[in-house]
Amino acid sequence: MATDGEKFPAQKQDTQPGKEHIMNPLPQTINPNYTPAHRLRGQEDKDKEKEDTLQMLQEAKTSDAKDPVAIAANVGFDEYCKRVINLVVKEYGHIDILVNNAAEQHLSNSMDDITESRLVRVFRTNILSHIYLSRYALKHMREGSTIINSTSVNAYSGNPIMLDYTATTGAIVAFTRSLALQLVEKGIRVNDVAPGPVCTPLQVASLPADAIKNLGSEVPMKRAAQPCEIAPSYVFLAAQDCSSYFTGQVLHPNGGMIVNA
Repeated sequence: MATDGEKFPAQKQDTQPGKEHIMNPLPQTINPNYTPAHRLRGQEDKDKEKEDTLQMLQEAKTSDAKDPVAIAANVGFDEYCKRVINLVVKEYGHIDILVNNAAEQHLSNSMDDITESRLVRVFRTNILSHIYLSRYALKHMREGSTIINSTSVNAYSGNPIMLDYTATTGAIVAFTRSLALQLVEKGIRVNDVAPGPVCTPLQVASLPADAIKNLGSEVPMKRAAQPCEIAPSYVFLAAQDCSSYFTGQVLHPNGGMIVNA
């Protein structure tokens, strides 16, 4: 357990992606005080992680929504992204909302630590996946659809010990702004969410165990966010009645960090 003054107990996972179900405590993915507003109604047409996610989605979905599906794929590769989109369209008919959220990060104190294989892997996971999935999803999107990309506060603040990861977050912002301009005449919106530190498996899979104890203590709110505190930003950008005038924009749920963007 966390001791006095610490935010979380020390913990480390040795593989990426990290596993949410073995984190201690588990991240809060659902806000216990949340009352569904059904803003997305009509648009909702590794085994343990998959089953937990499917169960969560099953419990949260409206009665008229189809059952969720999980598809295993390495989205850093074009052919897998094409397969994922094709399977989704076969199941649901079309795509209203695409959320690109795949990411990995690694620590390095020197550029010499960043091997070519690691650099290629990080860029495949963090930015090429966004490009591939967007390209195939757009074939099945219509006016009013939306793409939401996940980037990071690091794109604006920089991070001296995550050079390759931070470079991909900047690429995501540039990709989002450019794609938004390309698609604006088609009525398809493209936006970003750039969180600060969040209690997710990404952190315990990449940071030293002791660093987890005070995750987020450097931001003005002095704590990391729970996933359920970031989720409303995605709902806002996905809901046409909330964000119809937003495209090429970035939301910054980051605990008070000033990014001037």
